[in-house]
Amino acid sequence: MRACAAGLLFLLSLVSAAQEITVAAASDLQLALQDVSNRFEKETGMPVKLVFGSSGNLFTQIQNGAPFDLFFSADLEYPQKLEAAGLAEPGTLYEYATGKLVLWTPKDSTLDLGRGLAVLLDPKVKKIAVANPAHAPYGRAAVAALKHGGIYDKVADKLILGENISQAASFVVSGSAEIGIVALSLALAPSLKEKGKWAQLAPDEYPPLRQAVVVLKSSKQKMLAQQFLAYLQTPTVIETWKSYGFSVAAR
Repeated sequence: MRACAAGLLFLLSLVSAAQEITVAAASDLQLALQDVSNRFEKETGMPVKLVFGSSGNLFTQIQNGAPFDLFFSADLEYPQKLEAAGLAEPGTLYEYATGKLVLWTPKDSTLDLGRGLAVLLDPKVKKIAVANPAHAPYGRAAVAALKHGGIYDKVADKLILGENISQAASFVVSGSAEIGIVALSLALAPSLKEKGKWAQLAPDEYPPLRQAVVVLKSSKQKMLAQQFLAYLQTPTVIETWKSYGFSVAAR
């Protein structure tokens, strides 16, 4: 296994640095995937261009011919739809991790996160940041959690919608919302870790955030894209996902 991996990295090191792959990725991966791609480029010399957004918006762009090589979705369903429509390279769909939701507030907040979703009923909470459920899987999961907890109707008028989960988190950082329901991967990221505190929601409060990647049929760099896909399945990358709070199923 190690010999194969070493051979792959050697072959990649021979690839011209002028070649690069363009990756469309869900915003919950903004820091984790940057770590992975930086390491990949350091080990192989091959650059990776990252484009972040909500999974639904990126899905629509791909349907309209956007020039991406791989698509990292925060929802297994979008890559499956691309595969069914013949827009994904057969056999490349890979479920890389499962995401988690947390309540997140600034560090100086007096809100008691130990109350779970009930904290959202606190009179001090005027605005609650979530990703737009129309096209963001984390937003749909947040709404599902609120309905599961029986408080959606009580807080619906307080919701402030981010274009994606990263923007939802930024609303809390800027003070536009007192609290947010965001991705654990963002709460653990260095840029937010020092600014806030979080409490994880129970997994049974919302549908599993099964996340997957696929190589796109329209890719002009299919060989390089598949090499990056293979790199994602190495122990080092799997540990990186875990360090950002993702669950990774045993292979």
